[in-house]
Amino acid sequence: MRTSKPFLLVVSGPSGAGKTTVIAGLLPLDPLLKRSISMTTRPPRGREKDEVDYFFTAPVDFEKHKSENLIEWAEVHGFLYGTPRSFVLEQLAAGFDVVLEIDVQGGLQVKKLFPEAALVFILPPSLEVLESRIRGRGTDTDDVIRQRLENAQAEIEAAGAYEYMVINDQVERALDRLTAIIEAERCRRSRYTGEFELT
Repeated sequence: MRTSKPFLLVVSGPSGAGKTTVIAGLLPLDPLLKRSISMTTRPPRGREKDEVDYFFTAPVDFEKHKSENLIEWAEVHGFLYGTPRSFVLEQLAAGFDVVLEIDVQGGLQVKKLFPEAALVFILPPSLEVLESRIRGRGTDTDDVIRQRLENAQAEIEAAGAYEYMVINDQVERALDRLTAIIEAERCRRSRYTGEFELT
């Protein structure tokens, strides 16, 4: 039984920083966590499945959702991404903390709507390591890689509003740090819902 109000955990970081890998390692360890499923106009990659990895949608349909059902949205690398409000609120109401893997623009939008959200920025050990990781995927052209590195620099500079910074030098260490952050957030006095009255 939990004694804290469910909250949003925003995890951001440049492409190649390892956000997805760290979150994938975290979810099986914590039954109170649910990953938010983003909506996007980009096509699926590899084995990605609709309504599991993303809600894949056409640009015209995304536009319809922007004003009615998205708590944040942004254009990233030429594609639109957004977080469906209905899915997030359903998970919070069911007692889960919800992890949002979104960019810095989206993270700051979420913080305005949900001031109690916790914002974590995942950093690579260096830009050189980041470039090596992106090239290691073998999925991007040199122009796309150059654009991703430029975007990474801009995101890192914009991350000053985030409460936590986690360097992903090793996945296990980054996972431990993120787990500690979540536990600390659940212990915040402002989230306490236990039987003792705090004044």
